[in-house]
Amino acid sequence: MDDYLKQTPYSDPGDLDHGDLGPGGLPRDPGELARVVRDLIIHRGEGQLFGYTIPEQRLHEDAESRYVREILRILRERGDGPLTRRRAPEERFVGTCRDFSLLHCSLLRATGTPARPRCGFAGYFEKGFHGDHWVTEYRLPDGSWRLADAQTHHEYDLPFDPMDVPRDQFLVAGDAWRMCRAEGADPDSFGLGGSDRLKGLWFVRGNVVRDLAALNGVELLPWDGWGPEFLGRAPLTDADLAAADAVAAARGEDDWRRLYRDPRLTVPARLTSYTPYLGDREVTLAEG
Repeated sequence: MDDYLKQTPYSDPGDLDHGDLGPGGLPRDPGELARVVRDLIIHRGEGQLFGYTIPEQRLHEDAESRYVREILRILRERGDGPLTRRRAPEERFVGTCRDFSLLHCSLLRATGTPARPRCGFAGYFEKGFHGDHWVTEYRLPDGSWRLADAQTHHEYDLPFDPMDVPRDQFLVAGDAWRMCRAEGADPDSFGLGGSDRLKGLWFVRGNVVRDLAALNGVELLPWDGWGPEFLGRAPLTDADLAAADAVAAARGEDDWRRLYRDPRLTVPARLTSYTPYLGDREVTLAEG
């Protein structure tokens, strides 16, 4: 479990100096760190909640910043002061749920709490639909793990504490896959909310692969892939199905490490980022 206390090339914040931390430093409480994250990032689909029109260039470019160091660089350019200072909307990084999760994990790791991003599906944004989403999973002092949604705030009016998300409300991708493959769930009830095209078993499989990668320290962007099947442009093969079945059946870190050595599931050094605004582009990942 100490592996999840170590920063990855994606979560590493670099050298946090006095200007970043402020006189009191960062809080250690996971809930307080989630508040810090919410005060630094604005979801690119939520400008209207803050009465703010997000500049188009930021919609296009910010969320392509896959490393926490890059997120912090952008934040420093947009406003002075420590990370604990609440930023005005125009000073914030414009990101996605993955960025909330990754930065939350970065700060948790930096303050001594093992944490890992989890990719899957939330059932609390749209009734009857499981929306593509990322949350944080962090370790409690007793060794158990808890799900936390650092993105959500009072506007969501959730029926649960976002720092203790029930596991039937957020399904890690392997659980969603098992529901579709073995329990009769409709694959078309899983995908990107508001899209008629980005849903189905191929979408669930993509999140299965991304979640396994995150569990092995490779915290991808939500639209990263390395083959046409990642966008439903090619049918899933029997081998694809079998590999995802194996991930869904995994029950711990030894299984996750073993499965990640499977070439069908290992993230290559060079992949395709199927960016929503900028189009498909080839990306070489940082070495870890």
